[in-house]
Amino acid sequence: MHEGGNGGGEDTSSQVPDNGVDQPGFLALERELTVLLRRARASQGEMSRAVHSDLEPSAYGLLVRLDECGKQRATELAAFIGVGKATMSRQLHALEELGLVTREPDPADGRAWLVDLTPEGRSRTGRVREARRARYARGLADWDPDEVTELARLLHQLNRGMEK
Repeated sequence: MHEGGNGGGEDTSSQVPDNGVDQPGFLALERELTVLLRRARASQGEMSRAVHSDLEPSAYGLLVRLDECGKQRATELAAFIGVGKATMSRQLHALEELGLVTREPDPADGRAWLVDLTPEGRSRTGRVREARRARYARGLADWDPDEVTELARLLHQLNRGMEK
């Protein structure tokens, strides 16, 4: 009997089809994104604590979304962040308790709620976002402004591609 049990005499259980993922560019992409994401998680923790000492790092993205887009339904926020209703409800309740967001009935649908930043939430989030952009500016000070714009464009393209 042959190892692997396929009758062909060779073990194919660990072979991966050649679909291009072993190209040097994809290996480098994986490595660099791993470093970037690790740093982003650490940074998100710092930023959330800068907004409020009791803010969960995972909730920081909600504040940024509300800062950028204004009032939104909880279901829209959940879809954007990629969490379920129960998780979103828990996070929004915590943000309300911290005085960072408020909920009001949606005039278009009395069963739904609109979530918005409180003035305090907007102020705190704005200060932290400004400090983060200043850190980016210091870290990329020797870059050409067109390179920074191109990086932002490529990251946007990557994010859109990952949504598919």
